[in-house]
Amino acid sequence: MNVSRRDLTFLLPALLAAKASAQSPELPSKVYNYSDLPVRASGANRQRPVFEGATHTGFIVEIHETELAPDQMPHPGHSHVHEEMLILRAGSLEVTIEGQSTRLEPGSVAYVASNEEHGWRNVGTTPARYYVIGLGGA
Repeated sequence: MNVSRRDLTFLLPALLAAKASAQSPELPSKVYNYSDLPVRASGANRQRPVFEGATHTGFIVEIHETELAPDQMPHPGHSHVHEEMLILRAGSLEVTIEGQSTRLEPGSVAYVASNEEHGWRNVGTTPARYYVIGLGGA
């Protein structure tokens, strides 16, 4: 069987969506009460996973909340294929995307596109609390 490049342009997205759907369960409609979220502690930092799964179209979505101690980073700067949004609830973060740093105040949002180097640090004197929403598969 011969497969042309044109055939692959139609076939590959379908295969990737099927793979993503097989890896993550479809997300049901549901309410996630903050008090019910499990807490994972790592030193002075806390993380609360909210959910991870696929929409009805197979698009992967993940969300978690982090409480980051002063002068801490959740991990070194990095990049990955999926996009991320960060929504700062409380405290102060310095977000660096592709070498450009910006200080965020509560209510601010940062968006990181696919494969861009990024990271953040709590530059305040109190814990920073923020949500990260991962868009797309790993």
